[in-house]
Amino acid sequence: MQTDISDTPETLLARVFGFPDFRPGQAEIVEAVRQGQDTLAIMPTGGGKSLCFQLPALCRDGLTLVISPLIALMRDQVRGLQEVGVAAGALTSGNTEAETDAVYSALAQGALKLLYIAPERLASAGTIDMLRRAGCSLIAVDEAHCVSQWGHDFRPDYLRIGELRRTLDVPLAAFTATADAETRAEIIKRLFGAGSPKIFLRGFDRPNIRLNFMVKNRPRDQILAYAQARRGQSGIVYCATRARTESIAQALSDAGHNARAYHGGMDAHTRRMVEELFQRDDDLIVVATIAFGMGVDKPDIRWVAHADLPKSIESYYQEIGRAGRDGAPADTMTLFGQDDIRLRRAQIDESPAPVERKSADHARLNALLGLAEATACRRQVLLSYFGEVSSPCGNCDLCTTPARLFDATTPVRKALSAILRTGENFGVGHLVDILTGTATPKVRDRGHDQLPTFAVGKDLSRAKWQAVFRQMMGRDLVRPDPERHGALRMTEAARPILRGDAEIHLREDSISTARDGPAPKMLVSEEDAPLLSALKAKRRALAEAARVPAYVIFTDRTLIEMTERRPDSMDAMAQITGVGATKLERYGAAFLQVITGDTPAPHHPARRKLAGRDAGAVYDDIADLVRELERGADGTQKLLTLSPGTLRAIAENKPATLAALTRIKGMDDGRVVRFGDAILSRIHAM
Repeated sequence: MQTDISDTPETLLARVFGFPDFRPGQAEIVEAVRQGQDTLAIMPTGGGKSLCFQLPALCRDGLTLVISPLIALMRDQVRGLQEVGVAAGALTSGNTEAETDAVYSALAQGALKLLYIAPERLASAGTIDMLRRAGCSLIAVDEAHCVSQWGHDFRPDYLRIGELRRTLDVPLAAFTATADAETRAEIIKRLFGAGSPKIFLRGFDRPNIRLNFMVKNRPRDQILAYAQARRGQSGIVYCATRARTESIAQALSDAGHNARAYHGGMDAHTRRMVEELFQRDDDLIVVATIAFGMGVDKPDIRWVAHADLPKSIESYYQEIGRAGRDGAPADTMTLFGQDDIRLRRAQIDESPAPVERKSADHARLNALLGLAEATACRRQVLLSYFGEVSSPCGNCDLCTTPARLFDATTPVRKALSAILRTGENFGVGHLVDILTGTATPKVRDRGHDQLPTFAVGKDLSRAKWQAVFRQMMGRDLVRPDPERHGALRMTEAARPILRGDAEIHLREDSISTARDGPAPKMLVSEEDAPLLSALKAKRRALAEAARVPAYVIFTDRTLIEMTERRPDSMDAMAQITGVGATKLERYGAAFLQVITGDTPAPHHPARRKLAGRDAGAVYDDIADLVRELERGADGTQKLLTLSPGTLRAIAENKPATLAALTRIKGMDDGRVVRFGDAILSRIHAM
């Protein structure tokens, strides 16, 4: 379809896209982008973000470049544009050779109005030249939250977009459905630099979506029952792992549902087939990791379920927002449990992100726990996270069945006191041991069985205390400290409660239904899990730098032993199974720093070769002795020392006589006279 840039947006809206009117908020954004203003628009899913850059592209000269994170999203939008006669194309790794040739041909002829690419293509040296030749006059960034290092879907290649904008010297319009204030600030910094884009914040409420959360109790059966109640409706089930997507998809299929798994480990052809089936079939259930659904324009997804707790409120909002895009009623249901929280904490701790980002991610997870353990209208909690005020919605589980609350001031103060009296240096497991009066070896070794808080919480079971701590995290009273391997530290919000200046009410049902069960199968204890995660993060960073599999650095078994034994020196590190001399030399100091928090003092290579051996202790002892006698017993004689090589030879051979000591290289007559008797005496005493 031919368009004229003199056509008004309203004319093109009707003639090209077939819409009689703009949705609320669209017209102002379209006009700002059409006029070439740098723009940041935050609009709810289903609010028509794509139109806000597609329509201006038809009103402007030149090519509009659209940077988008997923192949499925790009193919879907390009297909939709081509259906209405707009010249659009995409360059992706999923293209056939013919598709790529067609796009390049259209670019050469100046025939394309919109070109979609993934951010990774910006790393190619030829991309900028190609865009210059094609007359790129506008950059649009879809799913712009990906640019933020604080965002829930961080993509490093998005950081090249700001440089591309400056190089091409063209306006940029960024769009996302989810961005809290911190993420918005990071987007502006990364994309617009010192510039000041026009910001449109169009609200986050999707009143047609019903919000429900449930504590996990046989989660596969819960998902099957939820799907059965919606049989014949199109839905999505989100899972934390690829294996779970396949097992739940199989269970749904066995129960007679039209269901397919979708995850990043599947080949491109299979993924594309699932995407096409989902667009075509009215009853397909896709069981997927978070890779599925971003930007999918299917309007009649009637329900979204989470078999596992999402990563953050941003992730949750993005994923449930794929339901009910047509404005008709839609349902959501999110399952959560202690294992989910443990998994999400570990994912944060094992990430290569800097400490400040990990801390922010823990706070975001706390906010999601606050939504899961909300005491009143969930929509109010959700919208308040994004800075919006609302009345009770009447369309969530807590509006339908209000939660039972109890005055939890006393148990929360007990928990906070335990945190404070142990120096904010321990995680939930150890704190629960103290509160319940469980005298574990770790509790006794640290004298924590003598604390005033020891056994003050015997009235609650271990599971109930864990539920209290979970709700405390949900209220952001405490946060895991990534610098101290998950030790809980209090936030300012907790101090008035600890002082007795404020009360707090928690959900009674979350406490009363908590039951002690068999201990979860874990590689290490709950208390040691954050340290294991930190060691895995260090291993991953070293493996990526060396471009080798992680196990080549150290196996899981070796990291588990480090976690349990917590070596505090290179000698102790050398005793860990799997830490040979070469790996100790290469990686020992790096892993010691993770465990102890301090960089170990450097050793001479001669001493490092003795690490973990008895000779190492002999070396250190003899070295101290030589320093005491280097100017003689009275401190007035000529300075004499022994080289590290000589010290190593003495430590390894342990000479028993002066004659044997004299034969060691470096032990001349003067040094034998100065040090000989003292060295032999020290060796005989060992």
